[in-house]
Amino acid sequence: MAMWQILLSEFDIVYVSQKAIKGSAIAEFLASRALEDDEPLNFDFPNEELMCVAATKDYPWKLSFDGASNTVGNGIGAVSVSPNGDYYPFTCKLDFDCTNNMTEYEACIMGLRAAIERRIRTLEVYEDSALVIYQLKVEWETRDPKLINYRKVVLGLLEEFEDITFNYNS
Repeated sequence: MAMWQILLSEFDIVYVSQKAIKGSAIAEFLASRALEDDEPLNFDFPNEELMCVAATKDYPWKLSFDGASNTVGNGIGAVSVSPNGDYYPFTCKLDFDCTNNMTEYEACIMGLRAAIERRIRTLEVYEDSALVIYQLKVEWETRDPKLINYRKVVLGLLEEFEDITFNYNS
């Protein structure tokens, strides 16, 4: 960072680092760059000498997800973070009309399915939608008919994990 500050000082440009980034900003950024063509996820390891990937209970994988719905369109994004800090982003543009809460559930489902495909067994899930998190923690009732089936799908996916926790990011 110091090198950039020195180089930019020649042009009277000041670099200011961000203190924090809201999860929805990341999801909207990733969703805006989603590929138009549907490509299957590829989890092949480029290092053929690597025998397996293991996560210990001390260091679970983390998943952050978010969705956005507006007049321009609907998009979802999720980021998996490995125990050693590697980031694996996923994005998708939704081709159907939906509410913002539906996009949140869609993003959660996409992230959980990606974790299942990676054979992740311990996962910490983070989201800034209190509604989705507290419905999945069974602390709030799911009354919206549009969300009841989404919740059922997510609860079905949870059976694939040994330990999963949902955390609300305010």
